[in-house]
Amino acid sequence: MKNKKIAMLGGGFIGDFYIHALHGHRRPDRVEVVYSRSESSAKKVAERHGISHWTTDMAGAVNHPDIDTVVVALPNFLHLEAVRMAAEAGKAVLVTKPLGRNAAEAKQMLDLVEKLGVFHGYLEDLCYTPKTLKAVESVQHGALGDILWVRAMETHPGPHSDWFWDPELSGGGAIIDLGCHCIEIARNYIGKDVKPVEVMCWADTQVKPIDAEDHAIALVKYASGAIGQFEVSWCFRGGMDLRDEVMGVEGTIFLNHFLRTGFDMYTAVGEGAYVAEKAESATGWLFPVGDEVNALGYDFMFTDMFNAMDEGKQPMETFYDGYVVNAIMDACYLSSKSKKWEPIELDVWRGSEETGKGPQLKEYDENYYLIKEEKIPDGTVKLILKDKATGKIIQQIR
Repeated sequence: MKNKKIAMLGGGFIGDFYIHALHGHRRPDRVEVVYSRSESSAKKVAERHGISHWTTDMAGAVNHPDIDTVVVALPNFLHLEAVRMAAEAGKAVLVTKPLGRNAAEAKQMLDLVEKLGVFHGYLEDLCYTPKTLKAVESVQHGALGDILWVRAMETHPGPHSDWFWDPELSGGGAIIDLGCHCIEIARNYIGKDVKPVEVMCWADTQVKPIDAEDHAIALVKYASGAIGQFEVSWCFRGGMDLRDEVMGVEGTIFLNHFLRTGFDMYTAVGEGAYVAEKAESATGWLFPVGDEVNALGYDFMFTDMFNAMDEGKQPMETFYDGYVVNAIMDACYLSSKSKKWEPIELDVWRGSEETGKGPQLKEYDENYYLIKEEKIPDGTVKLILKDKATGKIIQQIR
């Protein structure tokens, strides 16, 4: 195992979170250089984390002779420039979500890293939360049967920095900021080899005085017949709400990642410390997170990235995944304007072309399919059956 020497591009909120994960739990990997567009931010982050070098020169950080890995924690409009620098320098490059402001930009980054043969990883942390990893494993082991529907929700009062609110710089609003999480969560449950085919999306600006959407709801249809549903909002009050629901033919999963995790605390006076990401109050009923970096998936995410680098494999999340997510979001924006289902345009698709199998037919006997079996209050069992020959639906009591 080779210890990674990292250039952190970005001295803001997400860069600071990443460094906490990279330096935590006595991990031997180290951030050796911090780059920020702001000298004060670069210096502050370096001092806080004991990092010897800081700079406002991106090229200098990327090409530093001690660096083998570049982590891009920059605003969306700087991702392409940073990836190009890292790829041309032959450095492994890991990029925060979303990969690009649109699919065309994401495709440029994918083409760059693949042409130059550098390791690439898509830092989609919410696919790496401990709960999500366990839930996806259960799905892959068949606990839920075929997946029919995944609903992912992320809502909060809005992002931290000014550039998020400018669609020219960010690529959009709540969809580009939060929808990327929800889409990729659903893909992990439905199956990344299952092709996303079309989208229906509503998006609007309900509260904030901005030119982008602050609330959106979308349905993403997959070739298997499964539906991925997301709701994202910058209008939610009361903190950050992260929830997922997964429904299969044979079971269901409910996950609550952040707002209500079993740690509820009331304080009349507060404690003068950080409570949790996007928390709006420091008094009253609070919902702290015991280990925020781990709960949000950062620890497992970087472990997967670095293990893949050491083993010469692809990580769980790659630039290709980021490109697919961007293509789905492009269709969401188009649908929100056209008010109809819009196809998902993928110039490159590396998964299956198979389509859905149709309704699940469960044999009851040689004459009937079983629709439903239910024990009713008097203790008897009611069977709802479909006649194979006539199609007639009947019920039997036993």
